[in-house]
Amino acid sequence: MLDDRAKLLLKALVERYIAEGQPVGSRTLSRASGLELSPATIRNVMSDLEQLGLIASPHTSAGRVPTARGYRLFVDTMMTVQREQFSAPSLPADQPQRVIANAAQLLSNLSHFVGVVVAPRRGSVFRHIEFLRLSERRYLVIIVSPDGDVQNRVVFTDTDYTQQQLVEAANFLNTHYAGLGIEQVRERLKTEVERLRGEIVQLMQTAVDASSEAFAQADEVVISGERNLLEVSDFSSDMSHLRKAFELFEQKTQLMRLLDISSQAEGVRIYIGGESQMVPIEELSVVSAPYEVDGQVVGTLGVIGPTRMPYDRMIQIVDITARLVSNALSHNKGSERG
Repeated sequence: MLDDRAKLLLKALVERYIAEGQPVGSRTLSRASGLELSPATIRNVMSDLEQLGLIASPHTSAGRVPTARGYRLFVDTMMTVQREQFSAPSLPADQPQRVIANAAQLLSNLSHFVGVVVAPRRGSVFRHIEFLRLSERRYLVIIVSPDGDVQNRVVFTDTDYTQQQLVEAANFLNTHYAGLGIEQVRERLKTEVERLRGEIVQLMQTAVDASSEAFAQADEVVISGERNLLEVSDFSSDMSHLRKAFELFEQKTQLMRLLDISSQAEGVRIYIGGESQMVPIEELSVVSAPYEVDGQVVGTLGVIGPTRMPYDRMIQIVDITARLVSNALSHNKGSERG
């Protein structure tokens, strides 16, 4: 347990370090905290904080910096979020893919770090399907989901189909199967062999396989602003930190796992690198929040940046963007129904 004096000094140290990026010495801390304490007293408190693992002394510097544990205590119990007036542009109701891409860019632009959005999980149901002949035995399958999202897949077939056959196959699928799940369509096609010519059934089955593949890739992570980390001194001074961060963005699996967990929580969550296995890179922190469509959580978004980030500002940016995305996607779905 920390007494009030130790809490005040830790808060002042974290805020000073976030603002300036330099280890904080006892004299600087005395001025920043506003406490009438001698440098010797402050050094004793700093020594106690260091023994508790809340601050650390980098290399031979006389100053101290917060540890992951220190940041966590600051974020959970000491930080005050001053509501700023952000000039965040609205996200117009559009195709979900475009809303998601715009949101990732907005997060990056406002935070000057990395914006990340997990796209909504799509149900494997199609509303409309079309075929376009690209060349001999090579076709484009255009799949429209119930929420208006469009997926394109190129397929190759053993048979060369005429334009009339392509229209016939699309019409049959749209008339009889629109609104059904892909697996239901697959099963029903097996019983349609007698009603339809064999080659048309083969084309439809190829299209269903392509649709299934398109929906399987639904949990897409959209990342924007990775290059912003090149401007962050915490990374630009150490290429190994930067390399690890870019590997995280490249692989996306750990990122997906982290954001999936935060989608199960309410409101904004903060994950600080080094305090657990959740964020695999000590120098990174993630501020995330779930977003909704018609009151139901469908995805997560957030900001990824250095542990030395202005958390109060990031909380507001993430919170506002989550609301904007929720509104844009809910409005889009409403207009689709209308």
